Amino acid sequence: MAPIKLHHQIPPPPPPSSTRRRREPMASTSLSSFRPPLLSPPPPRANLRRRRFIPGATLLREDEDVVVVGAGIAGLATALSLHRLGIKSLVLEQGESLRTGGTSLTLFKNGWRVLDSIGVGDELRSKYLQIQGLLMRSEDGRELRSFEFEKEAPGQEVRAVERRVLLETLASRLQADSISFRSGVRGIERKADGRSLLELDDGSQILAKIVIACDGVRSPVAKWMGFSEPNYVGHCAFRGLGIYPEGHPFKPKVNYVYGRGLRAGFVPVSTTKVYWFICFNSQTPGPRISDPSILKKEALELVTGWPSELLDVMQKTPDEVIVKTPLVDRWLWPGLSPPPSTGNVVVVGDAWHPMTPNLGQGACCALEDSVVLAGKLAGALKGGRKTVEEALAEYGQERWARIFPLTVRANLVGSLLQWGNPVVCGIRNNVMIPKLVRLGPFLEHTNFECELVEPAAST
Repeated sequence: MAPIKLHHQIPPPPPPSSTRRRREPMASTSLSSFRPPLLSPPPPRANLRRRRFIPGATLLREDEDVVVVGAGIAGLATALSLHRLGIKSLVLEQGESLRTGGTSLTLFKNGWRVLDSIGVGDELRSKYLQIQGLLMRSEDGRELRSFEFEKEAPGQEVRAVERRVLLETLASRLQADSISFRSGVRGIERKADGRSLLELDDGSQILAKIVIACDGVRSPVAKWMGFSEPNYVGHCAFRGLGIYPEGHPFKPKVNYVYGRGLRAGFVPVSTTKVYWFICFNSQTPGPRISDPSILKKEALELVTGWPSELLDVMQKTPDEVIVKTPLVDRWLWPGLSPPPSTGNVVVVGDAWHPMTPNLGQGACCALEDSVVLAGKLAGALKGGRKTVEEALAEYGQERWARIFPLTVRANLVGSLLQWGNPVVCGIRNNVMIPKLVRLGPFLEHTNFECELVEPAAST
């Protein structure tokens, strides 16, 4: 596969004090065009790796066995799964630090199964409320349906988790020097010996035996592998996190409110925080708005006159934590979409299968990917009968059978819930939700079992 250049806007880092291992000199190149970053580096962390970069010197090249591109949920969970199986990896993150933005995400029991298997489930449980049920209402506040998980979906576990805390928890379990920040990948080339040459934004290079791309919805590596851009589905979402320093009054339930071409919801995260969202129809994603106060104003205008509890949560949300995102997905049609691996390069999570949030399965499926992939790779790297390429292909086949139906189903559920036709909305509110929806069967997709990933003796 021919090399391509993948450009980001991350500025190169200044020379740090620490060095990195196994460097091989490349041809001399002028570095006078590089500028120091505008932001100062974050405080040192035990698992933070800095790249040495000396103006006027030769470019540096390293050899790595396993490189994970992206320090999001998929990347850190994959690195931790591999670590517990005794396989070291280097995580490359283009940002200055772990992602501190974003709000919360809802994890169902399949996500918790994975977190338990990699040893962080109980630590996270202690910080967040267990959700006990669902309450569905119309925009005028009329109750349409109420569910209790214990009665209608026994064994279900639902909690809203702050994305920042989830990332920090996963990263804290990795070995020191595992994550290299300000290390965006701008080019990739497959070499004759099967290894992949990664060119980073600072001009340095890494020669990797295995590349695991967890670099998100707009993954440059996925583009290099031939995947199409994710498809905008015609909906956008506002998200935020309401803060109640003295405690909020809400029961531990997911609250949904349905309108015409518009829906909203909120769910308690902890005793002092409440996550909320608004999903609305839009022919285009619209312009990117950087002023958070404008985002808050737009979100509130959408739900004027809706239940007061929702409006109160939104009003108690700091402007800077409100985000607006277009909803996208990618349908992995058999025979039309590329496989998730080529040679020893593989895609994981949103880099492979972005899906709409209508089933709450984006993060859960990324976690599933991580533990399945780690298990397949460990078998190949520790003297198993399969080669790495065969292990990656097996991962792709196993995960596709689960991911493709979920992606399609999430899209269709969203389309139904976003109908603006008053007749269809009337049928949804007066027939489908009150009389036809069965919570247990609806949540069958959260059934997923995985073995405990026991820590290797060396870890």
